[in-house]
Amino acid sequence: MKRGAFHFLTKPVDESDLLATLSQALAVDSHDRGERELEIDIRTRLALLTPREEEVLRCVISGALNKQIARHLKIAEKTVKVHRARVMEKMEADSVAELVRICDSVCIQPMPITP
Repeated sequence: MKRGAFHFLTKPVDESDLLATLSQALAVDSHDRGERELEIDIRTRLALLTPREEEVLRCVISGALNKQIARHLKIAEKTVKVHRARVMEKMEADSVAELVRICDSVCIQPMPITP
């Protein structure tokens, strides 16, 4: 019954209840809109990655070292460093911790790497 409604008010509506409910609804909408815009921004950045960069991204957020990533993907360690730098640039992340947070917010799963 409440599908899509923020709250139900019964008549006669007290003015202070109406204003408080409207204020809460606007605050929730503003927060939700901000989160949706952030998710769209992150997904837009993810779309800029090449398939190899996405693989490197998933390895990096798993906590793997460049040497481990290179061995797992069967590429040179120097190539991993290049891809990693491009990933950080395209994802606009200043640190691996920030990259992990960004990926977690849009449910990007780390790639399991065997030591």
